Amino acid sequence: MTIPDYQKVMLPLLTFLSDEKEHSLRNCTNQLAEKFKLTEDEKRKLLPSGTQEIFHNRVGWAKFYLEKAGLVKTVRRGVYKITSLGKKVLNDNPRIIDNKFLEQFPSFLKFIKDSSNNNDKENVKTENNSVENSTPEESFEYAYQKLRKELAKEILETVKSCSPEFFEKLVIDLLISMGYGGSRKDAGEAIGRSHDEGIDGIIKEDRLGLDTIYIQAKRWKGCVPSPEIQKFAGALQGQRAKKGIFITTSYYPKKAEEYVEKIDVKIILIDGLQLAEYMIDFNVGVSKAGSYEIKKIDSDYFIEG
Repeated sequence: MTIPDYQKVMLPLLTFLSDEKEHSLRNCTNQLAEKFKLTEDEKRKLLPSGTQEIFHNRVGWAKFYLEKAGLVKTVRRGVYKITSLGKKVLNDNPRIIDNKFLEQFPSFLKFIKDSSNNNDKENVKTENNSVENSTPEESFEYAYQKLRKELAKEILETVKSCSPEFFEKLVIDLLISMGYGGSRKDAGEAIGRSHDEGIDGIIKEDRLGLDTIYIQAKRWKGCVPSPEIQKFAGALQGQRAKKGIFITTSYYPKKAEEYVEKIDVKIILIDGLQLAEYMIDFNVGVSKAGSYEIKKIDSDYFIEG
């Protein structure tokens, strides 16, 4: 099944806490994962940032909203328990508990009112849910991913319109930013110098030049033909080279990807979208338009005694 959104977690979470015992958030997450029959892959699936499991994040926010409504309380850091109001709610056998349901409680309404001025809901989609059913982190992260994808597409279209000479310079700048090539002078002299048997350039793997990487960089329209990859591999073998990078503004057929996995020479295939993603990651051809930090309370700071 798909991972339930945080509102679908609310009633099962409150029901689990109905034993009136103290439970950690991780314990709640594990028990609810079993209830929802999540697979191991679903349990381990991470937010786009890779910092937190999606389901654990959703259980945390379900707990947060239940607490704002007064149905759950924090006993101590990271440990929670149902309240008398929470038990009363369960005794009424609600069919569902969601944000709409929680609006009957004054403390939740106050929380919503206090938050409403900063809650500009855009039409952002998570993997399965609209923004109304996503946690704040998910809304932020998926909005960021959407902006990033659009930026990558814009970068790629711009790169395709550039001259071959500029593309060569771009490849040099990117590889240097990624830590390859020694000095920029070394890299500039290496790329574009060879043009020998399907090799466009040779670059140092590190500043000391302990190993070298052979480069093929091509602007291409349509899918890169598999024979081009085979030709590059043959050129590497002719040079007794161990490593190569094939960079294109286009994309590769599956046959080419399967081919490089089988041969002894290590060849990394970088397609157009991956190239754009690397340019974003290593700040090549992009500038910072804004910066936002997501912070959370430091519970340790507030421990007295």
